Amino acid sequence: MDLRYGEKYEAFRAEVRAFLEGWPLQGDEAKLPEQEQQALFRRRGIERGFVYRHVPVEYGGSGGEPDVILDQILQEEYAGSGAPGNLLTQGAAMLAPTLLEMGTEAQKQRFVPKALTGEEIWCQGYSEPGAGSDLASLSSRAELVGDEWVIHGHKIWTSGAEKSDWMFGLFRTEPDAAKHAGISYLLIDMKSPGIDVRPLREMTGGALFNEVFFDGVRTPAENVVGQRGQGWQVSRATLKHERNMIGNPNQTRHMFEELVALARKGDGNAGPGLSDPHVRQRLAELEGYLLSQEYTAKRILSATARGELEDVMLPMMMMKLHGTNLRRGLSDAGFDWIGADGLRELLDEEQVPYAAGTPGAWTARMMSAIAIAIAGGASNIQRNIIGERGLGLPRDLRAPKG
Repeated sequence: MDLRYGEKYEAFRAEVRAFLEGWPLQGDEAKLPEQEQQALFRRRGIERGFVYRHVPVEYGGSGGEPDVILDQILQEEYAGSGAPGNLLTQGAAMLAPTLLEMGTEAQKQRFVPKALTGEEIWCQGYSEPGAGSDLASLSSRAELVGDEWVIHGHKIWTSGAEKSDWMFGLFRTEPDAAKHAGISYLLIDMKSPGIDVRPLREMTGGALFNEVFFDGVRTPAENVVGQRGQGWQVSRATLKHERNMIGNPNQTRHMFEELVALARKGDGNAGPGLSDPHVRQRLAELEGYLLSQEYTAKRILSATARGELEDVMLPMMMMKLHGTNLRRGLSDAGFDWIGADGLRELLDEEQVPYAAGTPGAWTARMMSAIAIAIAGGASNIQRNIIGERGLGLPRDLRAPKG
């Protein structure tokens, strides 16, 4: 099987690799704060047509013609390079494509460019304490008073809220409507009076997640995306982009290569190494799952390039579930092989986030893999969606009301 993309595309790959040779930065530029280095990468990448390639120029992108194979090459090259790894932020990877698909012209011009450059950081306000995996059961509410929405409620598991400038979130605006029909998708300035962000300390030692409380928070009426009461449909567009981001196999391949390097270190030291047949067996099993994910991604890519996306909807649904299971398997193996070194770095808040390749990084990955199986649609929900929509099985039994 020849999985190369062809001469034209391999020439493009060579151009991207030449661009990436400049990263990480050298000399005085290497002394810039990390956030400035990331902004520099974005600006130079957009100028070359290598970053946010498909986004129109008037909204801050490179304005390239749609070509899913070019996009795929960029993802493959960025995954293993020394380039800044935060291109797929919630603002750039989730909100921006949602606004380009369903936002007003004013919303696209106001919010998309700054989301792409990272000038404005976004968080997602979906989960609530009483809703569990049933997102449509949310109870945080917004009432239209004059030309403003007035918001009361409580969100939870909001990653990055403490440093975000804006939130895109779901709020109940039609309390008498059916639960999926009474929700609106709102954009909220996180500096608004009445917002209280409280960090949630995790078992990794970090505090990626937060609770966010709303007490009479106001946002302009025009900050609703899509039609009032149709936020559920808008949110499905955002979730589609989030699941694609989580199920991306390129980062998983990079993680597998780090695991092989860890196993090689074990030979001649205290830990298990490649000379151990059990280690080789475990790596072979994991790479088998990884190859199945990569080949499925190629199949989806081919169908997308041919305009036959409807033919691969079931594999697309499976990618997120398969990807989270695989990352759990990789991180568990890494944690098992670093042994006591991983336990010594547990809960060291000063070291979060841990540098790649360190024992603490594998310990943190093992713990965060549990959260990834919940984020963007919990695994049990994903199985229901695959069974009902993909395989045509009967609907899952719902708990009786009351």
